[in-house]
Amino acid sequence: MNGETRQDDTTANMLFSIPDLIGYISTFTTLKPGDVIATGTPTGAGARSDPPRFLTPGDFVEVEVAGVGVLLNTVADEQITA
Repeated sequence: MNGETRQDDTTANMLFSIPDLIGYISTFTTLKPGDVIATGTPTGAGARSDPPRFLTPGDFVEVEVAGVGVLLNTVADEQITA
């Protein structure tokens, strides 16, 4: 977060492997390019920090998966329309 490593883990520590997850999810939906499979989070999430640290507008989050690439997102306020 903002250039600071907050979480560092590998898929080797996941309860279920990526191929198993894809296989299971594919039994009830068609996966398409660009789909995201949310698998949970390793230690280091904001609510479990002491003191808790949460994302705020303007923060940026960089996520890297070895062999896949890097995803960079900037946090923005939720846009509420009437």
